Amino acid sequence: MNTAVLFLLLIVSSVLELIILACVFFFYYRLRKSESLMRMLQDNQTKLLARIETNARLEREVVDSFAQRQIELEELNTKLEDRAQSLRRLLEQAEGITRSPQFLREIILNGRKKGLSAQQIARNAGLSVDEVRLILAQNVPE
Repeated sequence: MNTAVLFLLLIVSSVLELIILACVFFFYYRLRKSESLMRMLQDNQTKLLARIETNARLEREVVDSFAQRQIELEELNTKLEDRAQSLRRLLEQAEGITRSPQFLREIILNGRKKGLSAQQIARNAGLSVDEVRLILAQNVPE
């Protein structure tokens, strides 16, 4: 009976060793699978960080470019305002010249030389027909 107990203990211990060995292989397999998963996650994290860094660099470039464009637009706006102001002065001078009596007299006399009627000259010069006739009457050669 002593041998039967020993034999039973030997079989039980062998079965337990096989179970433990199977558990070790199972955990080793899971460990290898976890390691490959960790490597894959680390690679993905590295790629993600590289993309984030690239996006951040591009965003900085866009912001810098935007700031530069804003400065250029402000300079262009200043130049445009200066030009608009100088054009307003030129228009005021031109209006002053076109409304001067001497200039209007020249327009009327040139219109008469071209053979235009008093009504046509008045319409072109923006004057009344009576004003045109008066100026024509003053400049009749004697």
